[in-house]
Amino acid sequence: IHKVIDQLPFDNPDGGAWKQGWQVTYPPTRWTAENKLKIVLVPHTHCDPGWVKTFADYYQSQTKKILDNFVPKLEQDSKYKFMFSEISYFSWWWSEISTSMKDRVRSLINNHQFEISTGGWVMTDEANAHYFAMLDQLIEGHQWLNNTLGYIPQSGWAIDPFGYSSTMAYLLKRSDFKSMLIQRVHYSFKKFLAQNADLEFMWRQHWDAEASTDIFTHLMPFYSYDVPHTCGPEPAVCCQFDFRRLPGSPNRCPWHIDAKAVTDENVEERSMTILDQWKKKATLYKTNVVLVPLGDDFRYMQPDEFDLQFGNYEKIFRYLDTHPELGAQAQFGTLSDYFNTLYKETATIPGQRPPSIPSLSGDFFSYADRDDHYWTGYFTSRPLSKNLDRSLEHNLRSAEISFSLAYSEARKHSAANFPSKFFMEKLVEARRTMGLFQHHDAIAGTAKDFVMNDYGNRLLKALHDAKTIVVECSVFLLAEKKDEYSWTPDSPIFNMDEVRSSHDSLPTRPLLELTDIPKSVLLYNSLAQQRTEVVKLWTNWPYVEVRDTDGVAIHSQVEPFWSSTETTDKNKFKVSFVADVSGLGIKKYTIRKVVKGSDTRNHIVSVVILNSDTKIDINEYSDFTLDTNFLSASFSSMGLLKSVKSLSSGKTFKSQMDFIQYGTARAQDKSGAYLFLPDGDAKPLLASKPSMVKILRGPITSEVHVVTQYVQQVVRLHNSPGTDGSSVDVYNVVDIRNTANMEVGMRLHTDVDNSQQIFYSDLNGFQMQQRKYYRKLTLQGNVYPMATMAYLQDRSKRVSVLTSQSSGVANLVQGAIDVMFDRRLNQDDNRGLGQGVLDNKPTPSRFRILFESRESDVENPNPETSFPSLLGQLSSLALIHPIFVMPQSETGKEPSLGSSVSLLSESLSCELHLLNLRTLQNSDDQPELKYVPKESSLLLLRHLPSDCSFTSPSLSCTPGAGKVVLTNMFSVAGVKKSVQTSLTMNKIITEITPSSPLQVQPMEIMAVQIEFS
Repeated sequence: IHKVIDQLPFDNPDGGAWKQGWQVTYPPTRWTAENKLKIVLVPHTHCDPGWVKTFADYYQSQTKKILDNFVPKLEQDSKYKFMFSEISYFSWWWSEISTSMKDRVRSLINNHQFEISTGGWVMTDEANAHYFAMLDQLIEGHQWLNNTLGYIPQSGWAIDPFGYSSTMAYLLKRSDFKSMLIQRVHYSFKKFLAQNADLEFMWRQHWDAEASTDIFTHLMPFYSYDVPHTCGPEPAVCCQFDFRRLPGSPNRCPWHIDAKAVTDENVEERSMTILDQWKKKATLYKTNVVLVPLGDDFRYMQPDEFDLQFGNYEKIFRYLDTHPELGAQAQFGTLSDYFNTLYKETATIPGQRPPSIPSLSGDFFSYADRDDHYWTGYFTSRPLSKNLDRSLEHNLRSAEISFSLAYSEARKHSAANFPSKFFMEKLVEARRTMGLFQHHDAIAGTAKDFVMNDYGNRLLKALHDAKTIVVECSVFLLAEKKDEYSWTPDSPIFNMDEVRSSHDSLPTRPLLELTDIPKSVLLYNSLAQQRTEVVKLWTNWPYVEVRDTDGVAIHSQVEPFWSSTETTDKNKFKVSFVADVSGLGIKKYTIRKVVKGSDTRNHIVSVVILNSDTKIDINEYSDFTLDTNFLSASFSSMGLLKSVKSLSSGKTFKSQMDFIQYGTARAQDKSGAYLFLPDGDAKPLLASKPSMVKILRGPITSEVHVVTQYVQQVVRLHNSPGTDGSSVDVYNVVDIRNTANMEVGMRLHTDVDNSQQIFYSDLNGFQMQQRKYYRKLTLQGNVYPMATMAYLQDRSKRVSVLTSQSSGVANLVQGAIDVMFDRRLNQDDNRGLGQGVLDNKPTPSRFRILFESRESDVENPNPETSFPSLLGQLSSLALIHPIFVMPQSETGKEPSLGSSVSLLSESLSCELHLLNLRTLQNSDDQPELKYVPKESSLLLLRHLPSDCSFTSPSLSCTPGAGKVVLTNMFSVAGVKKSVQTSLTMNKIITEITPSSPLQVQPMEIMAVQIEFS
């Protein structure tokens, strides 16, 4: 794709009827009676699970009616077809219909009249979503379909996400899909492909040298997926054949030419008119099969729409059948009907490359639908919701793994007191809530305020449930006598690691009330590698003694809790210490109150305040440094980072931090929830007075607090031998509620020599994608999504920004990375939402900045395919999946707990990521079994690729070759049976002997269904 972008002028000449194309023509003899064009007309509806109405409102007022309608209409004629996608809606409808109606639906599926395309819980966003959640919502949808209907989707259908990621193509391919369809791609790119009839291609992962990831992909050519833009290049003509828009309908054609019913008198003229459009569209593709979608958002809500569309098109079909000299044959079909017809026409095995079809690698960001209207604002819109989503993903994954192993233990010990059915219900609900939020108007932040609130409340409940499962499973797994465990929801034994009072509030940590008697703190590491890193908790007393699992007193650090920018809380303190937890390990540390000075391992931080209003402890306008055993960071008197020195290499990296702001364009078209239309280059985010700076120094962490008008920032260095000691931790709370049309972010200036302005940003946390600055794309066209990281590099070094939540990222200035924080827009951007973005709240974000030197200089510092270092991969995972710190509560009675348990026999090698261990659900359609967990789980393992030219000094794991033996992988349960499957378990690939080494290839995700012995 980069080679194409290099060539394209990205101009926008008026193409006539097809505004973004050209006047399409075709030779009259191209199709004949012996060489017919096959037209597949696909009736469909697109049902957003939330946008300008809530998910529930849409279901009750619109989606339910559509689903009620299609069954009797398709039963009228076996030639009638219909297609639907969103299982979040379909499963709800299914739960309400009668047994006889269910049988009728099954009959339509078996008769190939009704197709479910993609079959995910939603049609996922592909920019902001993490691949864990993208895959999980696909698994949830596919498992529901397979368990309920025995149905396996065949084709991917993504008509509405605002740009496309090659990660989704990979997930579909490895879920055994043969073909897929996409729509919202930059209009210039569409035109380029259309000119060469290359709108169908084999989409290949850029790191794939063997073509094993190729998936046949159909790109729709025109502006939209509605009927005026799907029959051919002339929307004013196509609209006449949307028979819902007949005169008298509230929906009319905006081109001042009404739709016309087909009659015996006009059937010839009508047939010739639309056939002309179909043939023109067909010239943009290489085969004799053309796809014509027939639908739009929430279509077929009225029963007569089926009658109008089916009845009028049938007359056209019959006319073509009786005039073979026209060289055309048309029929109703589904997406899979289209692909299967194409494969048959080209004598191609489904999923293989048809003749003359090119391959293409890369992604389809960033998207513009017209002019310079780039959809790059939604990468950052509603960042608090994006933050909450990522927190749920972390907690749900951790709950899944701990529950699967605790449930195995409960069965082994016949522990009837373990509430497996209740926890399974909460897990299923949380999976579906997380899946719902991956919808392309949810995590994108492009729904109305009250809809975002509805999503937020759902996410908050799911987060609470997931945390409950983590706490209780940790206690159960650590309990020495399983039969002594009891779940007491009203008086839990341990508190959650953090709580949120509402979906739009900042998270807080529980306070541990200390006494002379030691209190327990449970630490749970949900990653499969051993970790040594700093953990923290809040206490009511500053002088403490912390002991590890062996009862040995360890060093701790105490700092004040700031109730305001310069005021401390006399009854609340932050205690930090370095913990060591094995892969999938749970450890019990203890902490107790002591007398001041009685424990020399307990350290109180020193505090200096610069630029203070109160002029206390003041030392104005002087630069300063923070030091650990691993890094030395220098700061300006304003408290902003300037440079970082690695003490192991002796090299100093420029890392000048600035805050930046954008306004919106002064033209009529302005930024909104979707679009980023700035008023020019970024400007400094100037404060009305010097920033107040707090400097805290201690032996375990040292940090700088900067308080500005809109951003409160904490830059922290950990004196830890783990991955957290190798990077600079940056935590921000952004509050722009008192602004108008303002977007804020940070710019990190480095001394990386990227004179070509090439950088790399990730796609969904799964892979890195090369980006290059192009002036011809405009400023906003050079902004890209960042789910987990971005980096700049040259021949000798790399600077990476790792993020805990998705955002927009850019390299607009040589040697600098820009990351957006939040955006407040006072107007709609005319993409259907009908409002601006004015529901901002104080919003947290966390980053790690990693500075790495190559072992030796390289010739080509910017290859097309690039990977994080192993340190970068593990640092990112540690940022996204922090160690759970669960303090003992005041109410619950602690059972007899062991000091530690390692759920893995040994930590996995560095490159193997335990993506999930997901207990399988019984049939959703049988109430008595719905939440009874199956005795099998889906194990997902990922082989993390890495760039070996960078040293990784702080790793506590051992690099391997992606191998693991399942029999002895888990310490608490042996594996008696294992079967490798496609990612969503719809296809069995091969049976695996659990005692044989299992190898996961680099970049790949392996899915294994396992049964514990």
